Amino acid sequence: MTDELIWRIAGGSGDGIDSTSQNFAKALMRSGLNVFTHRHYPSRIRGGHTYVEIRASDDEVKSRGDNYNFLLALGDSFARNPQEEAYYDNEEVKPLSENLDELREGGVIVYDSGLLDASEIPNFDERVEENDWHVYDLDLRGLAKEHGREVMRNTAGVGATCAIVGLPLDPVEELMDEAMPDKILEPNLEILEEAYNDVLENYETDVGVTVPESTHDEEPVLISGSHGIAYGAIDEGCRFISGYPMTPWTDVYTIMTQNLPDLGGISEQVEDEIAAASLAIGASHAGAKAMSGSSGGGFALMSEPLGLAEMTETPVVLVEAMRAGPSTGMPTKPEQGDLEHVLYTSQGDSNRVVFAPGNAKESYEQTRKAFEIAYEYQIPAIVLYDQKLSGGHETVPESVFDEEPNPDIGKVVTEEDLEDAERLAGRFQRYRHDPEDGVSPRSLPGQKGGNFLASGNEHNQAGHISEDADNRVNQMDRRMSKLDAIREDLNAMDESFQTVYGADDPDYAILSFGSMKGSVEEAVDRLNEDGHSVASMNISDMKPFPKAEVGDLLADVDEALVVEMNASAQFRRHVQGELGQYGEKLYSLLKYDGNPFEPAEVVDGFETRIEGSVETGGYNTRIESATGD
Repeated sequence: MTDELIWRIAGGSGDGIDSTSQNFAKALMRSGLNVFTHRHYPSRIRGGHTYVEIRASDDEVKSRGDNYNFLLALGDSFARNPQEEAYYDNEEVKPLSENLDELREGGVIVYDSGLLDASEIPNFDERVEENDWHVYDLDLRGLAKEHGREVMRNTAGVGATCAIVGLPLDPVEELMDEAMPDKILEPNLEILEEAYNDVLENYETDVGVTVPESTHDEEPVLISGSHGIAYGAIDEGCRFISGYPMTPWTDVYTIMTQNLPDLGGISEQVEDEIAAASLAIGASHAGAKAMSGSSGGGFALMSEPLGLAEMTETPVVLVEAMRAGPSTGMPTKPEQGDLEHVLYTSQGDSNRVVFAPGNAKESYEQTRKAFEIAYEYQIPAIVLYDQKLSGGHETVPESVFDEEPNPDIGKVVTEEDLEDAERLAGRFQRYRHDPEDGVSPRSLPGQKGGNFLASGNEHNQAGHISEDADNRVNQMDRRMSKLDAIREDLNAMDESFQTVYGADDPDYAILSFGSMKGSVEEAVDRLNEDGHSVASMNISDMKPFPKAEVGDLLADVDEALVVEMNASAQFRRHVQGELGQYGEKLYSLLKYDGNPFEPAEVVDGFETRIEGSVETGGYNTRIESATGD
């Protein structure tokens, strides 16, 4: 794809990089373009190199691009130490120096010469000439100080960008007018226009990097996967959330907390993740639609209450936002290393549903399905995603959110039902052995005649603790049978959550899950254009696994490359565990350096594997066979 702008704004944490990029992304979307953003930031509150990348095109954009073509480098105004010999090097200049390797030939550099000195970067002038970069050294900091506030250098940088790429100021000014109070609006508008006019009057702008012209077929919105999860929960009737902040799950928790009070709901921040999950289970037991969540370390604390929900058959939705581990790992970097953790954590045989949506739209749809299944089948459901999906924004048609809300809480008996219900030792038989789909209707606290025991121990039909062998087999078989019934329901859906893309009768397949979807699909387009015969399948149903769908694809191809962001091939092992007969066809393409895949890395990995090599072409990726060959 050549007719696109990939704009990267770089500075220090605390410099307003994220908020500036959000507004510019919205302005591009309102100009008729499709937008996809990628956020890279350090595990620090203040200082440290951070950037946001915005990819804008008249075509659909599904992922971050291969490198980028426009850099706005603002410098790190919170740098710990500007000296070269410092342990972290010269942080002040990193927003310029650390972004040069990925800037495309013929690209644009706008840097704030009021804070950055390009002469401090080794071979900067030589690299500029070698790569035919177009450099604009603008004193954005000085201009901002003239207007009273240094932070406005971001606005000046956006004005300079608009002048160079040919974007009118109207959509930017409109957004500023919506977002800023009058006190700061006027000086920001002034500095925006001054920087814009200065570049047009004093610099060459015909450099080959422009904003495409386009219009939207229908009204779009710009949302992240976190928004999709939160809005899906709200539309499915969730009115209780409990949690403890932890990157990157915090975004979902914050969005829910901002919206629930206006809907008559409750948000509780508690002392730890054990309490968070337990509170959600208690709210659900009382009849509310409830959710909680965390990232990997916090989710580990939820293992015990997760097992309690499975044993007491209390519906609840949990969210797990993966990041690089183990332990604290790299808290702000994406990885897909928690798959096995989410599938198998807690005690005994796990009995849960797990969805891994691939984009913001799927985050909305699959969160709604997670609630529907959890409350219909009285089972925990988990939405698994990662930092890439959590913080990246993309254009989504507004019509996606037109579905009707669903307040239904599943199979709950009425008091009329309870009048005629059979009893065991005077209690309602909450956990009957004999329901067809494994779901024994529940009563809610306060219903006359609906009292039963909800114990984490194995129990009989009324909830009394029981270690009877026959009862154990009956209860265990009934609970596990829910997964078969759920799989049948998922198979009967009008549209599968597994997305097949590419050639109709492929020779090769690429398998992925979660946020890898867009990068893989763009790679498939390129591979097929180059003469290969490839189809991809992005799998969302982690449990119960869609054996038939995946098996049909694997049966007809020569090989399948499994693409995932972790070091131990967890997803490939999961596919192998479910469909071991195809193990010899599976090869992994792994990446775990804290950066998500670019489409070119998938293309390179595929072509490297087809050529029989295990070494990829200069990327931080690794290929391995499922059989160890």
